[in-house]
Amino acid sequence: MGNIMQALPLPTLYISHGSPMTALDGGPAGRYWRELGPAFTAAFGKPKAILVISAHSLTREPVLLAAERHEAVYDFGGFPDALYQLRYDAPGAPALAPRVAGLLAAAGLPGHVLNEGGLDHGIWTPLRSMYPEADIPVLPLAWPHTWPPAKLFELGQALAPLASEGVLIIGSGAITHNLRLWAGGRGAIDAKEYPESAAFRNWIDDHTVAHDWPALFNYRQQAPHAAYMHPTDEHLLPFFVAAGAAGTQDAPAVRVHASVTWGHLAMDVYAFGAGGQTLADASVAATAG
Repeated sequence: MGNIMQALPLPTLYISHGSPMTALDGGPAGRYWRELGPAFTAAFGKPKAILVISAHSLTREPVLLAAERHEAVYDFGGFPDALYQLRYDAPGAPALAPRVAGLLAAAGLPGHVLNEGGLDHGIWTPLRSMYPEADIPVLPLAWPHTWPPAKLFELGQALAPLASEGVLIIGSGAITHNLRLWAGGRGAIDAKEYPESAAFRNWIDDHTVAHDWPALFNYRQQAPHAAYMHPTDEHLLPFFVAAGAAGTQDAPAVRVHASVTWGHLAMDVYAFGAGGQTLADASVAATAG
């Protein structure tokens, strides 16, 4: 295991963060998040820092939130009071911000550093389960949702050296995300999956494993039910940053978790890079244990 830690860059992750309620009632995805942090540490050691690209931190150009400390931001409404009592006070990573800004500049991409903090629920809900001690520095990277998938993949590629420097790169969003389907009430969390959801996320998985990035970049035209599963695409776009951060379009990719809540909100998690299968195996071992 020690040789793996030394030889491989850290895998990069795309995490479907789903509803904020996952922080309370969990379900299969919440249980997996609690296993994911220990499994990652067992396979690769604890990350030195975590860089997160969340669907809920959007800006016109990339912006690094380089505060000394962060608190959970409750960027949602209409949920039980218990959810607003949860905290995640994590250290920031101001020393890492200039390194990231330099990588963006070297790739010809804009990047700004703000000495401000706060973790939106796309960041703190999974991290609170993965690393409940809140002892790993976190650096949110706000990003432009107007950039197309191919350019966001390039953004990820610019970040790729960080994976060899002990930084865990996470894209946080949702493989399917149509909140209009909740218009009549949330229904049952374990409702049968909509066929449109199954078709879309299986298409994503098939093309990701096959490294068919031209099709994935054009998913809105090629994937089944793309507009139905993503009326707007900000929740899928962090997937492309996380994938690009593995370095190349032929980097290994593995879906390490797959589940659906309320029948239409997919909670799939992907690992990209040479260590992805190692993480998948470690996750299985953690579940068995």
